[in-house]
Amino acid sequence: MNFQIVVGSTTDLPAKLAEKSGLSVIPFIFTQDGKDYYNYLDNREISSKDFFAALREGKMASTTQITTYRYQEAWEPFLQEGKDILYLCLSSALSKSYEQSVMAAEEIMEKYPERRVITIDSKSASLGQGILAVYAAKMRDQGKSLDEVAAYIQRLIPRLQHWVMVDDLKHLKRGGRASGTAAFVGSMLGVKPVLTVVDDGRLVPKTKVRGKKNALQYIIDQMVEQKVKTKKQTICIVHGDTPELARQLQDMIIAKFGKCEFLISNIGPVIGAHAGPGAIATMFLGAKRVMN
Repeated sequence: MNFQIVVGSTTDLPAKLAEKSGLSVIPFIFTQDGKDYYNYLDNREISSKDFFAALREGKMASTTQITTYRYQEAWEPFLQEGKDILYLCLSSALSKSYEQSVMAAEEIMEKYPERRVITIDSKSASLGQGILAVYAAKMRDQGKSLDEVAAYIQRLIPRLQHWVMVDDLKHLKRGGRASGTAAFVGSMLGVKPVLTVVDDGRLVPKTKVRGKKNALQYIIDQMVEQKVKTKKQTICIVHGDTPELARQLQDMIIAKFGKCEFLISNIGPVIGAHAGPGAIATMFLGAKRVMN
């Protein structure tokens, strides 16, 4: 382990899995009802359940990007130990944090010229970003070098699918985190928007489907179209305080593809501020993403 893998808490990974994988996690900051919180994976300041309950009560939430100072503060202890850094960042199309990470890397490598800091735009979010970090950790533990792991992750990114159903688009629209939402606003009652992350990392609406079950079936159809090989990967499901919907999607995937390895987690407050309560998403490796 001559390098450290670092991610942000936007990975929405279970805290124990992040620890088991040897990941260093930078907590993003969010504000709800006028109070600032750190989005720790272990929910030490606020749980996802309490966060979404407050959203349902009408309490607004906003998020803040990571600064160059906070990146360097997180990286420097490892550089001082003689380790290089591999940082997997939230999609640059969803946050300016990637730009900050690039600037931070350039600056800190001037201070530690013998060390390397590689920052990768994951063009992913939530468990999509998280599963990339887990795969990177497995490669590192197999003895692969920093460059080998970075190249491997770059090959996976164009295949990493994100299919998302939200209860409505108001949170994404308000936060400006989804492109092309105008045509999807004002949907009839019971019609659920389904979105996907396209090849440049943007989150865009794909279709509108009547009812949650039909929306989940549409997601299953995309897995079939992508010729997903479920026995060779982990299928990720992440939800905005809707565990019963996550179990329903899991059961539908098993019914279609057979026994699978799953990673199921809660949407954290930073991603949840934009996805809203009731959202559900699945991430998996397929053929290739939708082109932008």
